[in-house]
Amino acid sequence: MPDDIPRASEAYKDIRSLARGIALLKCMNQMPGGTATTTELGQMTQVHRTTVKRMLETLRTCGLVRPTEQEGQYCLTFEVKRLSEGFIEDEWISQVATPLMRGAVKQLMWPCDLATMEAGFLVVRESTHRFSLLSQHQAMIGERLPLFVTAIGRAYLAACDAEQLGSILQLLGQRPDWIGDMARDRQSIDALLQATRARGYARNSGEWAKESDFSAIGVAVMGTDQVIGAINMIYPNASVDEQTVERKYLPLLQKLAYRIGRDSTPWRE
Repeated sequence: MPDDIPRASEAYKDIRSLARGIALLKCMNQMPGGTATTTELGQMTQVHRTTVKRMLETLRTCGLVRPTEQEGQYCLTFEVKRLSEGFIEDEWISQVATPLMRGAVKQLMWPCDLATMEAGFLVVRESTHRFSLLSQHQAMIGERLPLFVTAIGRAYLAACDAEQLGSILQLLGQRPDWIGDMARDRQSIDALLQATRARGYARNSGEWAKESDFSAIGVAVMGTDQVIGAINMIYPNASVDEQTVERKYLPLLQKLAYRIGRDSTPWRE
């Protein structure tokens, strides 16, 4: 199974079959149309195809998946969407950010993500990947984005005040991985943020190893007196030159971020 499946707390023994079933649903959600074969899912989850088949049949009895006309292929059902009905997100995202972002798709063309801070990462709360004809990603909502190597993360950090920035770096500096190493290198962080602030927006040109084929620009979403999130625009490397990005797309993204911050104020007070 993938290494990113969360483990249960030490007080409880995790139910591995449940974790596998959830991982299977997540993988299907990443596939076009929520449809995948047992072979594809076996490769994605690193679980034997026969085990994948048994799990799919269990999910089928729960009404969450169904077989298609193609042998060995399954698709998600509408029941999966019902699982989210009890989840209440911040109203400013659903009432303000979502319609504004969807309305900007025609002009921006390239897909955008809106993210907010959660435990030292930016978590994607809304995305236009499913609406943009130029998107090459699926199921971005809920993705955790690192701060130091993404445009959206750099934009957020550059908008933080000294106290906020210090708290974030202290939290991330406790990690034993490359993120922790970067968080403890305050001189490099300060230089990165100074360059971002001087430029007026954040950018990334494939520095994030997971998405090395893509570039992005990012700007902060500001509330009345503090940063409340950040928004980016993503495109394949070398598909758009820097001058075009600054001239054509950056003003649109900045306007979108400003309107989201301005119009969301009543919903957060």
